[in-house]
Amino acid sequence: MRTADTVPVSTRGFDAGKKVKGRKRFIVTDTLGLLLAVHVVAASIQDRDGAKRALLWTRPDPPSIQKVWADQGFSGRLVDWSASILGRDLEIIRKVPDQRGFQVQPKRWAVELTFAWMTAHRRLARDYETDPARSETMIRWAMIGIMVRRLTRGCPAKRPGPRRLRWTGPE
Repeated sequence: MRTADTVPVSTRGFDAGKKVKGRKRFIVTDTLGLLLAVHVVAASIQDRDGAKRALLWTRPDPPSIQKVWADQGFSGRLVDWSASILGRDLEIIRKVPDQRGFQVQPKRWAVELTFAWMTAHRRLARDYETDPARSETMIRWAMIGIMVRRLTRGCPAKRPGPRRLRWTGPE
């Protein structure tokens, strides 16, 4: 995530892979895309190292979380660490070898959908916070709003469609 100029240099970095100066957001969601854990670090931190803290937040959860899915950037030492420290199976979802361009990866859509929901909030489109912990709080705050709207909706979302105009004037 790109950061504003007011963010201190000590809390932001440069991601050489994406050519972005800013911070990285690591989130853990359930299969519905609801937030379980979030961790924000400088963009210069490697994915495998930054994800450890977000995964540690899921440790006190009930043992119903048995498997965690991640993309190729998290392969390597993190898989062994997750099995030995957390007792959870970390499965790496890999791209099809002959894939060209963008294609939705199976089981990763929940995280991508959550990132899309978060960036719909103007405050989260760019990171303005000076402290990464405050940035994490803003993400949790946005997700609380999203979850409350989903709970109070009471029925599946449906588009109302075009409305008829009623003429109330003289005939």
